[in-house]
Amino acid sequence: MSIKDTPEEWEIRATETPFRGNKTSVRTDEVVMPDGTVVGRDYQVHPGSVAVLALDEEDRVLVLRQYRHPVRHKLWEIPAGLLDVPGENPLHAAQRELYEEAHVKAEDWRVLTDVYTTPGGCDEAVRIFLARELSEAEGERFEVEHEEADMELARVPVAELVRGVLAGELHNNCLVVGVLSLVAARGGDGLDALRPAQAPWPARPFEA
Repeated sequence: MSIKDTPEEWEIRATETPFRGNKTSVRTDEVVMPDGTVVGRDYQVHPGSVAVLALDEEDRVLVLRQYRHPVRHKLWEIPAGLLDVPGENPLHAAQRELYEEAHVKAEDWRVLTDVYTTPGGCDEAVRIFLARELSEAEGERFEVEHEEADMELARVPVAELVRGVLAGELHNNCLVVGVLSLVAARGGDGLDALRPAQAPWPARPFEA
């Protein structure tokens, strides 16, 4: 038996979108179950996201602290952002987010992991990149607003982030998955064996 996620789509008898927001919406589908019953399923429709685990030469990860209103917390996170344009190249989006949120660029990019954040209630897919060979970006810093205007930046050793994750002190999905994936990759075939930055992403197809 192969332990691998596989695409599948059950019959939808009806669908409606009771709410449309600026970036996301809520959809209700009437889905036919295997026994023939029809059940309503509500979920958030999301354009997809990218995140960047930026690792410097001192084995520190670039993290930022930002207020997240739905959970009423300031969370330590890795740079991340929405795929604003359908079909947008995720690598280009990740490079943009690293520049805008940290004013940093990277020479070496690889795919660290791909995840569905909350597949029971949202179709958001996130591609987490590993970025290495960091340096300060050229030009003016990106002008931030709203929650981002209050952001704090730091570079934290990988071991300290792992400790914080396992102690229940760090909760952001992309940070947790990214840091633990980094450690797992190091313990496996190594970081250079990770998928290339332009690896296919069936959850959010794009043109290289």
